[in-house]
Amino acid sequence: MNTADAKRVLETALICSQQPLPVRELRVLFNDELGADTIKSLLQDLQNDWTPRGVELVSVATGWRFQSRPELREYLDRLHPEKPPRYSRATLETLAIIAYRQPVTRGDMEDIRGVTINSLILKQLEDRGWVEVIGHRETVGRPALFATTKQFLDDLGIESLDQLPVSDNASGQAGMLDALNTLEASQPALPMAEPAADAVLVPGDALDADDTTAYESAPAALLADTPAGDETTPLNGTQA
Repeated sequence: MNTADAKRVLETALICSQQPLPVRELRVLFNDELGADTIKSLLQDLQNDWTPRGVELVSVATGWRFQSRPELREYLDRLHPEKPPRYSRATLETLAIIAYRQPVTRGDMEDIRGVTINSLILKQLEDRGWVEVIGHRETVGRPALFATTKQFLDDLGIESLDQLPVSDNASGQAGMLDALNTLEASQPALPMAEPAADAVLVPGDALDADDTTAYESAPAALLADTPAGDETTPLNGTQA
């Protein structure tokens, strides 16, 4: 098989796939007759071929996929003008702490936030596939250790945690949230295989007086499937 035909096979497989495809799966297309380095070289050629087009080929945590370019987001959003569910401040702060401090226990998160964390917040993040329990700390009670997943990286359009923006204030909640927002501001719309229904990032993190109303400064790729309105209780017992 010549290079042009091999690229066409890869291109077709990636466009038709609903999930990112890792190199090991792409090799199956050629009965393992092409090595990993050859596949990667062909993928890089495909990236260049698609440079002038409205979609791009990118590498994320779980493999390679085609997705729309960021500058076309506003047009694609017109197909799905409905507003997506919004995230509460509590949910975003919890996700940011896990992303930058992992592995962490629920107690670690509460120490950083200064409030007790509603169990539903962690369950929502687990159900969405962004965090998971990877073990237990060898201490009294053996609390669960939480970390982010490859799905979390895929939804942010990055390959590894090393690509998360560096927070100027690694110990501060605001710094971590700003870093997540900064990252998403540069990310494209959803992959081609999914409906482009996510909203564009709306900067700012203003909250209503009761501090439980969801707000719209969440990364756009994270705005899906999770209802707003998470509540937390400060460690002194009053509502946040």
